[in-house]
Amino acid sequence: MSRSRRSTLLLPLAVGVCSILGGFLGPRVTGSAAAASDDELRAGLRSFVRVLELVETNAADKLDQDKAVYKGAIPGALRTLDPHSSFFDPRDFQLLREDQNGRYFGVGMMVGSQGGKVTVIHPFSGAPAYKAGIRPADVIVAVDDKPTEGLSLTEVVERLKGPRGTRVKIGILREGSDQPLSFEMQRDEISRRSVNTAFLVRPRIGYVHIESFNENTSREFDQSLRKLNDRELEGLVLDLRGNPGGLLNEGVAVADRFLKRGQVIVSHRGRNSAEKPYLATRNGSGREYPVVVLVNRYSASAAEIVAGALQDHDRAWILGESTFGKGLVQSQFPLAENTALLLTTARYYTPSGRLIQRDYEHTSFLEYYTRKEGEPAPSKDVKMTDSGREVRGGGGISPDEKYTLPKLKKLESRLLGRNAFFQFTSSYFATREAKLPRTFKPDAGVLSEFRAFLRKKEIPFTEAEFTESQSFIEERLRLEMYTTAFSKEEADQLAIELDPEVERAVDALPKAKALLDKSRELMVRRAAGPR
Repeated sequence: MSRSRRSTLLLPLAVGVCSILGGFLGPRVTGSAAAASDDELRAGLRSFVRVLELVETNAADKLDQDKAVYKGAIPGALRTLDPHSSFFDPRDFQLLREDQNGRYFGVGMMVGSQGGKVTVIHPFSGAPAYKAGIRPADVIVAVDDKPTEGLSLTEVVERLKGPRGTRVKIGILREGSDQPLSFEMQRDEISRRSVNTAFLVRPRIGYVHIESFNENTSREFDQSLRKLNDRELEGLVLDLRGNPGGLLNEGVAVADRFLKRGQVIVSHRGRNSAEKPYLATRNGSGREYPVVVLVNRYSASAAEIVAGALQDHDRAWILGESTFGKGLVQSQFPLAENTALLLTTARYYTPSGRLIQRDYEHTSFLEYYTRKEGEPAPSKDVKMTDSGREVRGGGGISPDEKYTLPKLKKLESRLLGRNAFFQFTSSYFATREAKLPRTFKPDAGVLSEFRAFLRKKEIPFTEAEFTESQSFIEERLRLEMYTTAFSKEEADQLAIELDPEVERAVDALPKAKALLDKSRELMVRRAAGPR
C-alpha cells in the first residue's frame, strides 16, 4: 500500500483546495486589464446593485450583505470562468498565506470531524501536542475550559492557534478514561515540511517525497538530498503522488536541480501576457544519477510541471497513473480588508509544448475535482521528447509506465469505510501504554482482539474474508498502531518501505538510466553538428 488509505480519502479535497495554489505565480499582481467596455461593466454593476436592493428590501429573511457578496456573488461569477479562480475572505486568505509559508503558530496536530466530534487524527512529531502526550483518536471537548460542543471544526482550530509562547489548555475525551483528561501546553511555531520524507530505500538508492510546493520546498529538497549524500547516489525515487501543487517558482526550482543550463522547464502565456519561459540555470548541479518520478491522479499543477519537464527532456522515467491535468496559472490580486482574488491569468505548457489542462467545460466542478471520468481519452495534442518519444497533452501527464493500485476486496473497503483500523488502535491503547517494539507486527493475539472489536462494532465479516485479506489487515494495523506508538512520520516511512509501487520504481531505475544515456548521446551528437 502506497500510504495510509485514510489520507488517500482526503486527496480529492486537497486537490480541490490546494490546486488553487498550483501553478500560482509568486509575485503578486496589482494591476488589471478591462475585459469588457466601461459601458458594459457599468450596466452589469447597476443590475447587480438593483437586484441586491430588491433582495434586501423584499426577502423574507434579512440579507447578510457580506455573505451575499463574499460567499455568493463573487464566487458565483468566478465559477463561470474555471474551477481554479477563487476569492479568499480574510480567514481563508490567512490560511492561504500559512500554506505558502509552511508555518503557523499553534500546538501542532491534524484534526478532523468524526461522528460530529472534533477528533485528533495525529499530532506532528516534536510539536507541543506530541510532547504533551495527545494521541490519535482523542476527542477535543474543551479549549481553555470552554466546551467545543456546537463549534465547527474551523472554530476549534482557530481556538487552538495563537501567538507563540502563549499557553492553551485542551480538554480531551479518551477511550478508556472515565473523565476528560486535561493537557496544558505552550504554543510554538509549527513548521510543516513540504519535503516530509527522505531516506535510503536501498543502498545508494534515495527516496524523497514532496507533499506540496510552498516557499521552502526547494531549500528543503536540497537539505534532503544532502542528507542522502546525493553525490554518492546511484538512483533516486522522487515521489509526487498526492501532491496538489503550490508555488510555480518552487516547482521550477526543483526541476532545475536535474536539467542542463538553458533547458526550458515550463512556459506560460495568457490573454494579456506574453509567453514567458522558465529556463534551467544550475546545469544539473552535478547530479547524473537516474530518476524515477512517482505520480497519481492527484498529482497536480506544480507537481505536473516537474514531472512534465523531466519527462520531456528524458531526464526521468514517470511511473504511476495519469496526473490530475491542471495547466492553469493563477495570479494574486490583493484586495481591501485582507481579502484577495486568485484569478487564472495564463496557461502553462511543458517544454515540448504540451498543454495538459483537463476539460472542465463539459463536466461539473465536483466531477472535475474527483476525477469521476476515469482515465482521459487519448489526446490529439501529440508532441515529442528530446529523444523523439511521443508524449501527449490534455488530461495530465501520462506516465511512461502505468501502475494501478490493486483493487480492494469487499472486506477491505468495508474496514476502511468504517474507519476500523483507526478506531481499533484507539481501543487497543485505551488500557495500554502507547509503546511498541520497533519490530512490531500484529500477532495472533492482536488479530483475535481485532476480530472481537469488529463483532462489537457490528462490522460484518466471515472467516474466509478475513483469511483472504489477512495480509492487508496486518499491514494496516501495523501502520495505524505505529502512528500512535511512534509518530505519523515514522509510520509513513514504514509504509514506503512496504510499498510495492516504490519497489517497482526501484526496479525501473535501469529504464531511467537508459533514457539518460540516450539523452546524453544525442546532446553530444548535436553539439558535434553535421559531418
